[in-house]
Amino acid sequence: MHAPMKFLPLLLAGALLHASSLAQAPVPPTPSGTQAAIPLFRATLPGGTYEVAVRAIIAVTSHEYLIDGAVRVTEVNIDTSGSLLARFYYLEVNKPNTPLGIGSSGVEQAERLLKEGADKTGQDVWKRVVKNYPTTTHARTVEYRVENLEQLTKIYDGAEQALRLQRDMRVTIEK
Repeated sequence: MHAPMKFLPLLLAGALLHASSLAQAPVPPTPSGTQAAIPLFRATLPGGTYEVAVRAIIAVTSHEYLIDGAVRVTEVNIDTSGSLLARFYYLEVNKPNTPLGIGSSGVEQAERLLKEGADKTGQDVWKRVVKNYPTTTHARTVEYRVENLEQLTKIYDGAEQALRLQRDMRVTIEK
């Protein structure tokens, strides 16, 4: 019975050595060269900052839809194991495909007038997230508006890479 007891201190010492080597394992550098305690996806935008632990991301999606046939929305969603959904989107006037461009000048004129009116009133709905409580309020949803599809693609690509590679990823969208 004494022989197994001799090995107990060796077993404990080995376990402690293994645990300390795991605790001191180097954290991989982020694309910006800084160290993160846990891999994070961080999107910095003119409208705010979104940051989430990469291990919590369970889905990254991109899709587009029309609102009342007049506005095309291209949207990127980041779903997490938490209770918050992040939504990033780009809005544009839906320009119907007509033969020889018939009707497109009317749509372009309407778009120009909408933008001019928004500039005069200071209510630029084409550049900000606009909500009409309670009809457009989404519980546990945070929304960010971007100015073009390239910015939206940059966010999607960064979040998708973070999820797929389980790596720290930073995306910055300038004004």
